[in-house]
Amino acid sequence: MTRTAIVTGAARGIGAAVAKKLATDGHAVAVLDLDESACGATIDAITSAGGRALAVGANVGDEASVTAAVERVANELGDPTILINNAGITRDNLLFKMTVDDWDAVMNVHLRGAFLMSRAVQKHMVEAKFGRIVNLSSTSALGNRGQVNYAAAKAGMQGFTKTLALELGKFGVTANAIAPGFIETEMTAATAERMGVGFEDFKKAAASQIPVNRVGQPEDIAATASFLASEGAGFVSGQVIYVAGGPKD
Repeated sequence: MTRTAIVTGAARGIGAAVAKKLATDGHAVAVLDLDESACGATIDAITSAGGRALAVGANVGDEASVTAAVERVANELGDPTILINNAGITRDNLLFKMTVDDWDAVMNVHLRGAFLMSRAVQKHMVEAKFGRIVNLSSTSALGNRGQVNYAAAKAGMQGFTKTLALELGKFGVTANAIAPGFIETEMTAATAERMGVGFEDFKKAAASQIPVNRVGQPEDIAATASFLASEGAGFVSGQVIYVAGGPKD
């Protein structure tokens, strides 16, 4: 069945891959990012393959911006009943060097953003008696040096997800989280650069620590999101799935 999906942070990386996969699944997809013009490549990939997509510029941490974005999606694509909360940023630093702005910026995009988007979209899901919310967590939720803000936000996404599952289940809405491991994206490339390491060497070192002996691709996350957003995943809710090439504690 064709539904309308919103993917946040979908201009590039994991978000773009998820948006394209949901479009190939037959859904109309709102490609949401802070900079609407940055969504062009994702939109072109979807429409050139025969899909329906809409670029939407929005700040997920701003209540008015989120409300306007969701209303626009409902009016132009249809009532959204699939939401992928993927938007995220990093502001890495050791605790003693981390600023309040670094902390607040990460919390604002990840947690406040997921809260505002989920709250705005849930009414459409409840009315449709169908909904799928997929939140992006991370293996960093288990703790990662230099990421006290990011790790806290990603752990928070897991508690947020489980609570959504408890509250919304009776309305036919599921909520699950995906916790990616090392995924080859611009964000991980930037991390390598910040560490002064060549990206190929960085990936090789990461792959050596992963049981399947490779780093992840955005498409690996998209495939999991596709399942969780599907009709067939209706009895899967409140789960955190580590997509990391091996087990995580």
